[in-house]
Amino acid sequence: MAVVGVGGMGEHHCRTFPSIEGAELSAVCDVDPERLKMVSEKHGVPGFADHREILEKDLCDAVVIATPHYHHPPIAIDAFRKGKHVMCEKPIGVYTQQAKEAIAEHAQHPGLVFGVMFQLRAAGIYKKVKDLVESGELGPLVRVVWMNTDWYRTQAYYDSGGWRATWSGEGGGVLLNQCPHSLDLLQWLTGMPNRLRAFCSLGKMHTIEVEDDVTAYLEYGNGATGVFLTTTGEAPGTGRQEIAGTQGKVVLENGKITFVRNRVPCDEFIRTSPEGFSSPEAWTVEVPPARGEGRHEEITQNFVNAILKGEKLVAPGEEAIHSLALGNAMILSGLKDKWVDIPFDDAEYKALIDDLCEKSTFKKQVNKLDDVDMEASFHK
Repeated sequence: MAVVGVGGMGEHHCRTFPSIEGAELSAVCDVDPERLKMVSEKHGVPGFADHREILEKDLCDAVVIATPHYHHPPIAIDAFRKGKHVMCEKPIGVYTQQAKEAIAEHAQHPGLVFGVMFQLRAAGIYKKVKDLVESGELGPLVRVVWMNTDWYRTQAYYDSGGWRATWSGEGGGVLLNQCPHSLDLLQWLTGMPNRLRAFCSLGKMHTIEVEDDVTAYLEYGNGATGVFLTTTGEAPGTGRQEIAGTQGKVVLENGKITFVRNRVPCDEFIRTSPEGFSSPEAWTVEVPPARGEGRHEEITQNFVNAILKGEKLVAPGEEAIHSLALGNAMILSGLKDKWVDIPFDDAEYKALIDDLCEKSTFKKQVNKLDDVDMEASFHK
C-alpha cells in the first residue's frame, strides 16, 4: 500500500502499517520535499512528489489518500484507472459532483475495493445503536437531535495554514473538516432526510471565510424531524445524540448508550389511553456497546481483508457521498436562504462553490483541476 499525502493524518497511517495483517507500506507521496524526505527515510520506503509516478511504476496494490479535500476524487480516479484499490480519507470530495465522478469510475472497475475512512462506524457504541435501529427495537423514527458542538478550535489553529478554512483551499469549514464523521453517523443510523433548512454563520467566532457555526432542521420521509447542531467556537461543547422512535429513545453521550424503552409504543398509547395526561410506562437501561474501538486501524484492516479475503466493507466508498450531500445541502440552504430538497441540484452547488472560490482569500484555485496540475498548484 502507498500513502498519498503524508501530513498529520497521512503520516499517522504510515505508522499503523506494522499492526495491519496482510499489508505493508511500499511508497509515500507528498508535495512538500522536506516532509516527504523525513517520512520516506523514517519508514524506509521510496518517496515521490507526484502520485502518478507511484502508479506508473506499479509500486503498490492499493493507495491511501490523505491529501487536501479537493484532491481526493481525482487521485482516486487515477488509481482506479491503474487497477489499484483505494482507501480515501474523509470527506470523499468537496462537492457531490466530484464524488459522483469517483464513484462512476469505480463502477467501471468492479474488481477493485473502494473504502472510506469512517472509523467511527467501527466503534462499539455506534455498532450497537445501528443494531437497535435496524432490529426495530426503537420502532419507526420520530425525532433526531444531533449535537456536536465539541469541535472547539482556536484562531491559531486556523492561522496554521493558508489553505485552512477557505473556500478554495478546503472547500468549507466545520461541515467539511470536522463534521464528516458526525454527518456520516447521522445518515448511517437514521437514513437520509428528504429536505432540510440550515443556518450557517460564516466566520461567526473566528476570522475565517467559511462556516464555523451551523444549525439545521431536517425532515424525513415518514414525517420524522431532526435537528443538527455543530460549531468550532463553543466551549465547553456538547457531544450528544438522541434517536427517538415510537418504542423509545436512545441517548449517546460520554461513551454510553442509554435506552429509555416504552412498554407500549407512543403512537399506540396516544390512540388507546383513556387518560388525558398519562404517558407510556418506560424502562431506562444502559445498553452495553458492541466490540470495537473506532480506530483508523480497524477500518484499514477491514479494507485489507476485503481485498485479500472478500470481507464486507464497514465503510464502502460509495456511501461517503451521503455525508457530503448533507454538508453540501446545509451550506446551500444557509447561503441561499432556502429549503433544500435531497437529492439537490449538483450543478447549482458547484456554481456556488466556484463563485465562493473566485472570491476566496486563498487564491490557488485547487478545485479547478481540469485547468491546472493539481499537485503543482497546491505546492506553489
